Amino acid sequence: MKLENRVAIVTGAARGIGLACARRFAEEGGRVLLSDVNQEALAAATALLAGEGHAVASHVADVADRRQVEHMVQAAVDRFGRLDIMLNNAGIAITKDFMAITEEDFDTVMSINLRGAFFGVQSAAKVMIAQGQGGVIINMSSINSRLANPSVATYAISKGGLNQVTATGAVALAPHGIRVVGIGPGTIATEMLNMGFLTNDAQRRMIMSRTPTGRLGQASEVASVAAFLASDDASYMTGQTLYPDGGRLILNYVMPEQEA
Repeated sequence: MKLENRVAIVTGAARGIGLACARRFAEEGGRVLLSDVNQEALAAATALLAGEGHAVASHVADVADRRQVEHMVQAAVDRFGRLDIMLNNAGIAITKDFMAITEEDFDTVMSINLRGAFFGVQSAAKVMIAQGQGGVIINMSSINSRLANPSVATYAISKGGLNQVTATGAVALAPHGIRVVGIGPGTIATEMLNMGFLTNDAQRRMIMSRTPTGRLGQASEVASVAAFLASDDASYMTGQTLYPDGGRLILNYVMPEQEA
């Protein structure tokens, strides 16, 4: 098992990609603190993984609040004795016309997707530096960090900034043996997709026309990338963001629609 006895935190872990990553880390032998702002959903997710025989705990936290992020990190150390892996996955998306975005919209998305992840990196790194044994910090980005989609402008802007958190954090923390890497999923079948990115059949056809593999990705496929990056198999990788996206970033034309 690639992550045996390592301690991980996963934010936004109540569902979707976060839950899949928490499960995969645990399956690889890790001890995992699941965190989310949704207390009820978090309790259900934690109970689910515990019922599968995994070593898990939970901690309710709003990553937009720096103090809550710091308390979350300390909770993992208090429960499991150390911290080896931090996955900053919590994020939201607001679908809105570019010119209709309000100051509140902008600040809300940035406070969770960008500010929250930045302080997640900082808080985890402080513990890892004190431990003196390195560590891995993973930031959940998106293909929208590199694509121009004005209907989710705040989300795309936040993820573009997050790529720089990954890059600058990697350089800053390399002397301490801490790797900082990112994952930029494509169109993944999750609740967020259905709420913000894939709300009607026209959007589905558009997305599939731009996806060479011709299908949505699964949260478990993103979790496989996270487990690789968290493991010693990726020991010489830092600063990069990997894109499990079904080929969307490499496509410079529209794929013909396939008949059902």
